Amino acid sequence: MKAKALVFSENEFGKIDGKVANGLVRYSGRWEIVGVIDSTKSGLDAGEFLDGIKNGIPIYRSIDDAIKNLNYIPENFIYGIAPLASFIDREQRKLIVAAMRKGMNIINGLPEFFTEDDEFMQKASEYGVEIYDFRKSPDRKDLHMFSGSIFKIKTPVVVVTGTDCAVGKRTTARILVEGLKSKGVNAVFVTTGQTGLLQGAKYGMALDVLTSGFATGEVEKAVVDASETEHPDIIIVEGQGALSHPAFTSSSAIIRGSMPNAIIIQHPPKRKHRCDYPAIPMPTLESEIELNEVFSRSKVIAITINHDDMTDDELENTIAEYEDSYKLPTTDTLKYGSDKLIKALFEAFPALKK
Repeated sequence: MKAKALVFSENEFGKIDGKVANGLVRYSGRWEIVGVIDSTKSGLDAGEFLDGIKNGIPIYRSIDDAIKNLNYIPENFIYGIAPLASFIDREQRKLIVAAMRKGMNIINGLPEFFTEDDEFMQKASEYGVEIYDFRKSPDRKDLHMFSGSIFKIKTPVVVVTGTDCAVGKRTTARILVEGLKSKGVNAVFVTTGQTGLLQGAKYGMALDVLTSGFATGEVEKAVVDASETEHPDIIIVEGQGALSHPAFTSSSAIIRGSMPNAIIIQHPPKRKHRCDYPAIPMPTLESEIELNEVFSRSKVIAITINHDDMTDDELENTIAEYEDSYKLPTTDTLKYGSDKLIKALFEAFPALKK
């Protein structure tokens, strides 16, 4: 049985900075998510609030409210916010200590490592709990530089990239992998961020804490390991940020390390500026497609849409517009599933049909 976990996402659940909590509510292969903490949405069903479909995960006002209603203390407390700022504030520090005092292990996806915090480690020892930093990389001696072994991989590799961070690349990749599996295709997911690791991905690591040389090498190794261990029909790699985004370098490392045979690109049509960077306007979808194709020397074979702030009519009209303009299959996997993407993959890689 999976260990039970509460996810903290105060004032951020369903928003961009709540993407860790959002992802865990949609899917968790590692823990059983028994509640979300966000006092601004307490009393609601997390799945219904997020995607319009109830999933039985309640939203609570506080830790005490959760424990009172659950009538037990979950084993784990997950910090489910991914803010631009790397460090938590004083009030959130108190909350982490309070969770430890209740007897919960702390699951941390921030680049601020709690296991390097003297107060947190002292409190963990005092209360007999563990702290897990999921974004923390292995020791330098255990990291890998790019070796060229990726060139020996014959399995098709597809990267799900995007025009910005927090547009749903990981969610689309996961839905696509599950859709392929349902059709008898042995598909493997390679994660490149902390949420994928928290969800239980077997291959990959959080790249944004690594230097560029190691980031490229770790992507290569994850893809090679997945290929040699699972003998899959196809490997789907999660993208990060956007290739054109000046604040992130992970995108280029993912493409260099995985050497994709095809790309799927995700775009939020209503977003006007980069996430957390109001002074930087969004790129056009056309420019990002061109940049990805030139940089990767592979083709974009499909477009996926993030429907934030869009009505159903706007979404359907945009899908039709993109398919007409770009001559590429376009969909929203959260709304419509992965069938269009699978068809595009079957056309790009005919051997998959077998």
